[in-house]
Amino acid sequence: MVAATAPCAPGQTWEREDIGFDSIQSRARDLANKPYTPPNRDSLPAWMNDLTYDQYRDIRFNPNQALWATENLPFRAMFFHPGYLYREPVVLNEFTSSHQQRIRLAEAFFNYGPLIQKHGELPPDGGFAGFRLHTQLNNSDYFDELIVFQGASYWRALGRNQRWGISSRGIAVDTGAEGATEEFPNFREFWLRKPQPGETQARLYALLDGPSYTGAYAFKIQPGNETIVEVRAVIFARRAVQRLGIAPMSSMFWFGENSRRRFDDFRPEVHDTDGLAIRMGTGERIWRPICNDSGRLEFSFFNMDKCDGFGLLQRDRRFGAYEDDEAAYHLRPSLWIEPTSDWGPGRVMLMEIPTTNELADNTVAMWEPSRTPQPGDRIEFSYRQHWTMDTDPSQAIGHVVATRSGIHDWQPGQRTVIVEFKGTSLQQNSETPLTPLIEAIGENAGKVVIQGVNLQQIPEERWRLAFQVAPSAEGSKLSDIGPIELRCCLKRGDNFLTETWVHRINP
Repeated sequence: MVAATAPCAPGQTWEREDIGFDSIQSRARDLANKPYTPPNRDSLPAWMNDLTYDQYRDIRFNPNQALWATENLPFRAMFFHPGYLYREPVVLNEFTSSHQQRIRLAEAFFNYGPLIQKHGELPPDGGFAGFRLHTQLNNSDYFDELIVFQGASYWRALGRNQRWGISSRGIAVDTGAEGATEEFPNFREFWLRKPQPGETQARLYALLDGPSYTGAYAFKIQPGNETIVEVRAVIFARRAVQRLGIAPMSSMFWFGENSRRRFDDFRPEVHDTDGLAIRMGTGERIWRPICNDSGRLEFSFFNMDKCDGFGLLQRDRRFGAYEDDEAAYHLRPSLWIEPTSDWGPGRVMLMEIPTTNELADNTVAMWEPSRTPQPGDRIEFSYRQHWTMDTDPSQAIGHVVATRSGIHDWQPGQRTVIVEFKGTSLQQNSETPLTPLIEAIGENAGKVVIQGVNLQQIPEERWRLAFQVAPSAEGSKLSDIGPIELRCCLKRGDNFLTETWVHRINP
């Protein structure tokens, strides 16, 4: 028997149906066996499609109408109004262990502000633009935003005392692939499981549909100091693509301490993310600072037989690094991905897009399998997301906390690079000194030399490694060499004590 609950809107009725991952997967398989039918972007009334940005923001959900708000349950759901840019309605359903009902679009859900002087009828089958889940995340007397699903297959989540920043999505299709147009498949339908009293996890399912892939997704969301999202997915390939990205995420980097380009801005740094962290199956940890100084689209690939984790991290948590109490970049979450199934061999891809402002995400990281699926293939994978403030979720003992670079007027032919490390292992007393290991790699490695190496301890329990990169050929210039790939780490004897710093210098 289904638990008693009041319908959310007129016309909703409970139907006996067993909703589970297998049933969603079956629907995704059936979709994949049919030609792709794009959503009708003209299905909404004209007044919805014609909403301006300010008008759309003037439509707010009525918290009193939140799903489960009157039942003293640990989670609540609120919905986004369709229209403006969100013209592809998303179907939302509520389900229990034995029943489900569709959530119908209704005016009672929303408060229309003064910018919406008059609006037309709401189509009962119009669907929504997405939804968000709320819970008592920061204190016991208020239901804070926990996770938001809105737009294509995007979602964002928050841990305790965090601010909105980085985003993730279901899959990435032909992201950055040469000669191909990137696809953005949609979560067409969601099923939100009604929580039980005292439950600590929210659960839901989603159906993905796009020109090249369909898929079934299951989410388990555990709120806390760091919010953990367990993701299970089965996708079906409709047609061949150049690149498939698993567990993709996107973030914003405008400028930081390692940037050579400076802007007329009062803040020292502006970014949601300052680097890519990777934990390879071999045990090596990698840190790649984000930078977009070249003014062109940049790619970095990290090949491996097994990936133990990767993520875009915001490591610098000092307010003084940003001096922005409104954007609060020091409170933006890092996103760390931990595979919970065998992903096989592949590579982590980092894409950096040049930008002149902080308005759009311009940094993408994802896992690309070594074998691109072919039409008819079924691909299953799972992973755990950590939406965290931890400066080092990759669990490296010694980690990079700053990257700096510059050219002195009196040494115009060489570039000084400074890498700062921090970690408990570096502070241990030992008769064996710390030693740096620095190397240039890639096709231009033989054209440069590393010189002037200096390692010293500085305040805040940091170790600063400084060195110069100079042309190996007398009379040549760094600007004539092209991109230079560098790696460095700290060791004591034969023991590696830090992650490996990996960076590209564009002279």
